[in-house]
Amino acid sequence: MAEQQPRPRVTTAQLVADYIEHRDEEVMQALAAAGALVALADGKLETAERDELVSFVDRQGFAPTAARRDIAAAFDQKTRELEGQLSANAVVETFRPLAGRSLASVVVRTAERVAAADRKIHACELRALKLIRLVMMTLPAQRPLAAFREH
Repeated sequence: MAEQQPRPRVTTAQLVADYIEHRDEEVMQALAAAGALVALADGKLETAERDELVSFVDRQGFAPTAARRDIAAAFDQKTRELEGQLSANAVVETFRPLAGRSLASVVVRTAERVAAADRKIHACELRALKLIRLVMMTLPAQRPLAAFREH
């Protein structure tokens, strides 16, 4: 008979901490994507747009475990991803984790702040905002992660 390895014990506190960290990552990624989508919509990526996203997310505490540099890095990564593939499917999949949830309005508010950051809201940015609202408010809420349902 094979010797069984003892299973590591995971405390409730560890599970909660992991959940909060994962949730903050999901929130930060969705907010960065919303900002990147709006920032790229007019064809010019402005420093003010990036700065507004980082400041707004940090100031509001939407992703409390994320440092400002992590928020900036997420925004930069999302702009690189979206520059090469601005498709409806990419947008839907980016926002799916938070769509239909109470944080959907936070994603929309963040996108609105980024759109206004350069003091000009272009027609393309308005269309991007409309798309974000549509996706965030009409997709069904996703179920919790399987890992957290088991415990």
